[in-house]
Amino acid sequence: MNVFADTWFFNKGWRPHRFQQETWSAIADGQSGLLNAPTGYGKTFAVWFGIVQRYYRSQTKPKGVHCLWITPLRALSAEILQATRTVSEDLELDYNIGLRTGDTDTNERQRQRKTPPQALITTPESIHLLLASKGYHDYFRQLEFVVVDEWHELVGSKRGVLVELALSRLRKICPNLCVWGISATIGNLREAMDILLGANNRGRLVKADLKKAIYMETLLPDTLDRFPWAGHLGTKMVNKVLPIIQAHRSTLLFTNTRSQAEIWYHHLLAAAPELAGAIAIHHGSLSEELRQWVEDALHRGVLKAVVCTSSLDLGVDFRPVDCVVQIGSPKGVARFIQRAGRSGHRPGETSKIYFLPTHSLEIMEGAAIRYAVENGLLEQRLPYVRSFDVLVQYMVTLAVSDGFRADELYAEVKNTHCFASISREEFDECLLMITKGGRTLDTYEEFHKVVLENDVYRVTSKPVAMRHRLSIGAIVSDTMMRVKFLSGKYLGTIEEWFISRLQPGNTFWFSGRLLELVRVKDIHAIVRPAAGKKGAVPSWMGGRFPISDNFGAALRHTFTELHGEPHTYPAELDFLQPLFDEQRKVSELPTADELLVEYIHTRYGYHLFVFPFEGKLVHEGMAAVVAYRLSSIRNASFSIASNEYGFELLCDHPLPLEEALQKGLFSTEKLFDDIQSGINIREMARRKFRDIAGIAGLVFQGYPGKPMKTKHLQANSGLFFSVFEEFDSDNLLLRQAYDEVYDFQLEASRMYKAFERIETHRIVLQRPGHLTPFAFPVFAESFRERYSNEDWQARLEKLKTQLEA
Repeated sequence: MNVFADTWFFNKGWRPHRFQQETWSAIADGQSGLLNAPTGYGKTFAVWFGIVQRYYRSQTKPKGVHCLWITPLRALSAEILQATRTVSEDLELDYNIGLRTGDTDTNERQRQRKTPPQALITTPESIHLLLASKGYHDYFRQLEFVVVDEWHELVGSKRGVLVELALSRLRKICPNLCVWGISATIGNLREAMDILLGANNRGRLVKADLKKAIYMETLLPDTLDRFPWAGHLGTKMVNKVLPIIQAHRSTLLFTNTRSQAEIWYHHLLAAAPELAGAIAIHHGSLSEELRQWVEDALHRGVLKAVVCTSSLDLGVDFRPVDCVVQIGSPKGVARFIQRAGRSGHRPGETSKIYFLPTHSLEIMEGAAIRYAVENGLLEQRLPYVRSFDVLVQYMVTLAVSDGFRADELYAEVKNTHCFASISREEFDECLLMITKGGRTLDTYEEFHKVVLENDVYRVTSKPVAMRHRLSIGAIVSDTMMRVKFLSGKYLGTIEEWFISRLQPGNTFWFSGRLLELVRVKDIHAIVRPAAGKKGAVPSWMGGRFPISDNFGAALRHTFTELHGEPHTYPAELDFLQPLFDEQRKVSELPTADELLVEYIHTRYGYHLFVFPFEGKLVHEGMAAVVAYRLSSIRNASFSIASNEYGFELLCDHPLPLEEALQKGLFSTEKLFDDIQSGINIREMARRKFRDIAGIAGLVFQGYPGKPMKTKHLQANSGLFFSVFEEFDSDNLLLRQAYDEVYDFQLEASRMYKAFERIETHRIVLQRPGHLTPFAFPVFAESFRERYSNEDWQARLEKLKTQLEA
């Protein structure tokens, strides 16, 4: 029984769910754990009332911080603050809640230090800033609870490693610390809990016995394009979306990239000018002020639609939203469910989501995602391990404040999942990095950041301490430029590489407006409103993510359905029959245990198309390996293109295909050797090292408002990379760069599984007389590189017409 929850729920006319009562009971018993429940069913209150009851049942009320609530997003922090403060106000509790994020002003931070609130809602980076403050031990000594919200978002990132390390130190200060995670459903939920709670900490997994009802519908075009290409359909279906917007109170339209969000916002307004003022755009590069306005307007129900990216993926409660449109492939099952849950954000309500494909073949994904949702094919989140850059940063963080003893810290970090395998020699190498610059930089005084005094490692230099505090965090991205009007009004940020391609007078779309670049000054792109309708659309490097392994499996499953009885076809596959009939006629429609390979000769050269349906990133790696194996038989150079369904190798000369297949073209034998030989791993690791060097503090990334330019960061980190390669080849950070390339960029283990799967499949080799419906979208990816955008579209349209004729 929880008297606070019972009173509050009774006053609201609500009844608690079983998972809420189970969580209150577990917290009352002093247990840690992980809570998993559908969106909109009150996960926050399930944990919050347990914490409040423990506080008021305590014999002596803690005078410091009693609870830390960690969230990955500032917008989510504000949401939690509002919900928890409402409870305190409604029940007239003297349980104060504070908010500390990067936006919290200095005066408020100082107030929180002098008079701590009972609960502090914050982010992983802000926790580490507190650990970099003198006297943090006393500040946290009465801490009883840590709650990590949206843990599934953090567990597969280095920000999750920051949380693991912070918890290891907080447990040292407060041995009886109670830790709870709140997570959406992921494929490795039990592992996610174990990572959060750390070694030797048993916990309670609370799973709600509730299934969120999801209504899903794929929007089908009026006519089927049998030779599609990516983006070709997209905005042509704007008139399918407008009736959906008009029929609902408020609709979120999710795109996968910020550039796509800008394009859709523009097209919707052009098609329905009456939506002006009732439609908005939201993505991570817009200013905080603009994003907060959009979020507030959604809460108040004054917007009919918001075009957004993953910036609105997480559990912020916009109750007026009763419909979601997913534009383009959702790429992952969990992501699709998460976005669907943004609508119908109340217990018992149905989440409504429409899937809008951007080309004909993508319609097939509608059937795949429905199958994946029905069968619970949720992706696992791969946790980071041995992230030495984060550990090095953390060591300096502790040295900046009260210092640390090596033996004690080693024992602490060994209890985290990330560093469970770290040896004492590796730990000592990290110590050497922060005290002497490692084995190669010892002659440079600037890398002697930490000194050893009476067995305690400390930072004694104020400039070193200040620069380190400015660098705390594990979020890395390309250097951003601030977009401002001539009047000084700030619009948001855009990546430097995009602006560097523009000349003064060029126009581009941003924040839903056409802007003219006036000049570039320092890190500012000065702009003014532009007339006309044409401009470049920014693309953000961070917007490129591949389909998941489970989503690939669901896509391949659709071929099993296609070889079944026609009357059992899902609506999407039934609609696509003319496309599949054309594919059968000129080539083959593979089954789920076949690999289709098409070898086609056109005036452009000799094309090899392979269709593993594993996702773009895996295909890029597979294509490089296959190209290397072919060129090992006969010298050849290739151009490579790929999409989510397959890849293309294009060569000027005939390929030794039969010989290559006999020698194991798709074999796993010597696969990792061929990956190293066929892919420029070194250059990929060199670029990855830039991020690692920044997190580890080897490269200072600049002061607020004056970040280092990308080319300088790349040059500095590149110099360290070369020095380590030549003189310190076993350097931990250098090894980490290669590991991260294999694990996260190349997805080497997933690539191996793809080759392993293909070894058990029948290879179906076809030699069509022309491009097929499956091949055309991949061909279009390489074709676009040769022409300007308009010329490319026109030429592709002409080629498509010839094929259909």
